[in-house]
This record gives sequence, C-alpha cells and structure tokens, in this order.
Amino acid sequence: MNATKSLRRSLLALLMALAAAMTLMVATPEGAKAADNRGWLRRDATGHCTWDPVKYWVQRCDVYSPAMKRTIPVQIVPAARGGNAGLYLLDGLRATEKTNAWVNDVNAAAVYANSNITLVMPVGGEGSFYADWAYDPKYGEGKPYLWETFLTRELPGYLQRQFGVSPSNNSIIGLSMGGTAAMNLAAKHPNQFRQVLSFSGYLTTTLPGMQTLLRLSLLDAGGYNLNAMYGSLLNPNRFANDPFLNMGGLRNSDVYVSAGSGTPGAVDAKYLPQHRAAGMALEFGSMVSTRVWEAKARAQGLRVTSDYPAQGLHNWDQFGSQLHKTKGRVLTHMNAW
Repeated sequence: MNATKSLRRSLLALLMALAAAMTLMVATPEGAKAADNRGWLRRDATGHCTWDPVKYWVQRCDVYSPAMKRTIPVQIVPAARGGNAGLYLLDGLRATEKTNAWVNDVNAAAVYANSNITLVMPVGGEGSFYADWAYDPKYGEGKPYLWETFLTRELPGYLQRQFGVSPSNNSIIGLSMGGTAAMNLAAKHPNQFRQVLSFSGYLTTTLPGMQTLLRLSLLDAGGYNLNAMYGSLLNPNRFANDPFLNMGGLRNSDVYVSAGSGTPGAVDAKYLPQHRAAGMALEFGSMVSTRVWEAKARAQGLRVTSDYPAQGLHNWDQFGSQLHKTKGRVLTHMNAW
C-alpha cells in the first residue's frame, strides 16, 4: 500500500515537473522580451529585422513606405529598459544606401549604449534634405523623394507597434543637410518632436545666395536638381521649408544649435589639404547661417541653446564631439536615462 502511494506521489511530482517545464517553454520567449528589450528581433516588411554587424543592439529593419512605394532601411536600437522615447538621427548630404553615417562614422549606438531611448537612423536620402519633393530629383530617372511623409506619417506607426516608441515623444538630431531637415521637421511637426538639435546645419535656406549654394551642392552630391524639390524658386513650399521662416513652430520645443568657426584644430591635421579647405568653407557658412537664425529666434522668444566652438571644420570630428556633448541634454529632456 505504501509502495502504491509512493508511486502515485512520484508520478504526480513527475507530471507537475513536466507541466512546469512546458509552461516555461511557452513563457520564456515573452519573458525574455520583457526582461531584455534589446535582445530580440522585431518584425518588418520582410518578415523580421536583422542584426547589424556594428553590434550594440542595432537592428536593420525594412519599413515599407506606401508614399515612395518601396521599403526604406532603418537602423534601430531599442530603448534599454523599454522606454517610449525616440531619438531620430538624420544623415548628411552624401547619405548612402548602405548605412546611416551616425552608425558608420560616429557610432551613436555605442554613445547611447545604456540609454532608455530608441535610436532611429534612416538609411538613404542622398541630397534629399529629408523633404517631400515635387518631382523626381533627377527629372525622369525615378519617383519623387517623399522623406517628410515617411518620417512623420509612416515610420512613427511602425516604431510604435514594434518598438513601443510614442509618436509624440521624440527628439531629432541632424548634421549639415540633416540639421536643416531636423529643424524643418521639428518646426512643422511639433506634436511629434519635443526637442531638436542641429549640428552644422544651414538654417537660412532662402536668404540671398543660399539657393545658389544649395543648387551647386546638390549637383555635386549626385546631379540632383534643386528645382525638383519645390518647383520654381518662387514656390511657397520653398519658403515654408526654410528654418529661418518657420521657426514659430519651435516655440514649445527644446532647441540646440551648433557650428564650428571653420578654423582647423589639432584633430583636423589628419585630413587632406583639399578636405580641410572644403571643411573650412562649409563650416564657416554653417556658422554664419546658424548665428543669423539664432539672432532671430531669440528675438522671437524661442528657448535656444547654442554652441560655437573656436575651432572645428565640417567633418565627423565636429559632429561626433557634439553628439557626445549633448547626450546628457537629450536624455534629461526626454527623461530617458
């Protein structure tokens, strides 16, 4: 009798152990997701994202854009502890289709390695200024750029569904071309972006001489036609997308602008003479444009913090130093430490 009871107890214990094991097998994936917000791949238009070779939890996700009728690669780092804040990082004029330069030239994922904010780094958009263009940028070779639509109407929904990013709790950083775009997007979509940072951007795009400089830059970047962006030089959209003229949309935003003096420093000695010369001219132009923008912004009562280093050229040493310098500002304002 005792032997029978002992056998029953053993069988019951075995069944309970098997049930517990099966429960763990089913629950572990979701449990792991809850415990490690970065350790698993999200879904994308191809089925699921892939791990980027740069590591630091960077996922490469293909997000379908109905507006552009194609998938757009986006490099994304989930918030370390499931926070709902997002940080968009926009590239420069020569953005490639391979990787966002914030990963390749300055590893933003490493800089923000332990932060509770999701990094969002779109790939591509060479010469686009991340705007909605009126026509094909090369007239006849493809479809119009519709980057503003993608970044403000299509991507936020994907980020909310797959990464838990709130559509209304975002910061945006841009360098050079991306700095101009970041200021425009933040001013036009203040319900999406609570904070904007421009590193060496061009913030007076319709003042005398600037359209000529933009035209030459776009031709040099890849043969892009400035008139394809907004149509004629008198088209109202051209003025609606000048940071100098639409800054009123930033009245409730945290704003940071920076640009170097165009004077080489010790870190610039490694660059070729022709690259230093170009970097001097580009950074000096950005500094003048940014100072003019800041003067008007302060006169209009905007909350602006500015930084104009005594040395610094238009290169990744300048942009990278600003990324490190502003990390605390971003995480504090976005409550994402």
